[in-house]
Amino acid sequence: MAKHQGTVKWFNESKGYGFIACDDGTEAFVHYSAIEGRGFRTLRQGDRVELEVSPSPKGLRAEKVRVLKNGDWM
Repeated sequence: MAKHQGTVKWFNESKGYGFIACDDGTEAFVHYSAIEGRGFRTLRQGDRVELEVSPSPKGLRAEKVRVLKNGDWM
């Protein structure tokens, strides 16, 4: 799978999922289990991320998500 970059559109911490707007114009569903790292895994709106994308029955799904820059820098 190719690596992509994108920006977190929204992420619901209590439900553990959200969506990433990829730089190529596509959107991918992201589940907390796809976020790389230790401890509590979450994303914030505006976070810049690197990810891999795979097809799923409901659309694109994010995998191996890694935060590049936190959204609170804006």
